[in-house]
Amino acid sequence: MNRTTLSLIAATAALAAVTGFATLNEPKGAGPDDSAKAAAVLPVERTSLLCPAPSTSDIAQTSYTSFTPVTKGTGGDGTAELAAATVESADPAGDKTSGKGDGKSGDTAGDTSGDTSDKDKKTDKGDKKSEKPVVTPKEPGTPATGDTDGGESPALVGTAEGKFAPGWTVQETTEVAAGSGRGLQGVTCTPADTEFWFPGASTAADRTDYVHLTNPDDSAAVADIELYGKDGALQTTVGEGITVPPHSSEPILLSTLTDDKEDDLTVHVNVRSGRVGAAVQALDDKLGGDWLAAATDPAAGLVIPGIPKDATAVRLIAYAPGDADADLKVQLASPSGLITPAGHETVHVKGGMTTAVDLGDVTRGEAGSIVLTPTDRSVPVVAAVRVLRGKGANQESAFIPASAPVGTRASAADNTAKGSTLSLTAPKGTAKVKVTASAGSEGGTAASKTYTIRSGTTQDVELPVPSGLKGTFALTVEPLTDTPVYAARTLAATEEGVPGFTIQTLPDDRGTVEVPRADENMAVLQK
Repeated sequence: MNRTTLSLIAATAALAAVTGFATLNEPKGAGPDDSAKAAAVLPVERTSLLCPAPSTSDIAQTSYTSFTPVTKGTGGDGTAELAAATVESADPAGDKTSGKGDGKSGDTAGDTSGDTSDKDKKTDKGDKKSEKPVVTPKEPGTPATGDTDGGESPALVGTAEGKFAPGWTVQETTEVAAGSGRGLQGVTCTPADTEFWFPGASTAADRTDYVHLTNPDDSAAVADIELYGKDGALQTTVGEGITVPPHSSEPILLSTLTDDKEDDLTVHVNVRSGRVGAAVQALDDKLGGDWLAAATDPAAGLVIPGIPKDATAVRLIAYAPGDADADLKVQLASPSGLITPAGHETVHVKGGMTTAVDLGDVTRGEAGSIVLTPTDRSVPVVAAVRVLRGKGANQESAFIPASAPVGTRASAADNTAKGSTLSLTAPKGTAKVKVTASAGSEGGTAASKTYTIRSGTTQDVELPVPSGLKGTFALTVEPLTDTPVYAARTLAATEEGVPGFTIQTLPDDRGTVEVPRADENMAVLQK
């Protein structure tokens, strides 16, 4: 018997001894018949948000509103801060508007020499330290506000920790009295991610659309921008390998990426390395403008909530990633139930191509939401609508992307008693929903109401208003049943006869996270 055989026998005996000990001393409740303990649902401890640069107009007026709903289980400590994103690239004087870069060797946008003096580096660091937070919240449950004017306001990077982190939301709202994109522009600041879909963009002659990419991290991010029109992918000249330097934002003008003039485009942002926040600013010479937020992930069925009852024109834009065609049934969830728009019962979306359909004044004076479902096989699509209000020269536009449901909870900040509308939709069953109006940013006491949304309907609910309201308030939506609920909030403000408005959807705020419970279990040694 050689040494190898003796070693194997010894190892086997040792393992048998350990296994026998584990079997005899197995912790109570760790047997195979015992079910695993449910994961604990705990508040998140850190949240980061990114806000794009609001406007290049010298007459723009922008307000920021920060809000964190009160969440059980949080501690007494925490901070939240919203401050300017500061460029930390190797060339502070480089071109920060084109977003052009080859994505190789860590190149920064507009950097051709790769040479930077020590003086420039010191200036960069000094600029970063001198930035003052735009908004610094004081307590959860009460909104905090900040304002900027003009066309040089930077993108913002926000971080909330501790008691301010769960459900933190920031609203950026800009009023532009005249010029391209005039009206009310609003966007909910978003976390960084690696992929975004924007159906509804354009390179038409009367449109000026920008994709804003904001990098919150300490290393450069590299992204590709793909454009899809009615005939498929557009040939782009510099859409690949766009480098976004650390702690900076790049506005990329879509018309510089292609020579094609398309009324309806789907923009796909795919991040190769790092992560970014992304939003599309769509400015029209005649029809005002607004922000186009990213649509929810491609899915076979979609809901586009919150079309205003006085919409004069609604245009549906859809795109099917991949080669498979999608056939979708189009329905409107109205206050009385699901109805099919005459002449627009279905829409055919060719694979890899963007399809647009004019639905006209589909809401006909009532609140509504678009519900898209597959007519046959399930093919994932992304979708959004462009909404017009007003007539003639006094028209304004806004965009609503397909949204995920509210989930556990969602909030919308920067509301006023007369200028805000909350739309709730329950396409698949009757739902009960609790809506809470927070204390005002300058005073007031929170108030709540509970609503029943019948299956297949959309309702513009009468908002609870904080007693003694001063300033603006936040709305928090909490479904009380398991039925999926979709929500959107409209802000409206008429300036010089032009009905300015902006619409934001309310997906789940991701304020909680499931944390698995772990127990000691020696039985794993037997497997």
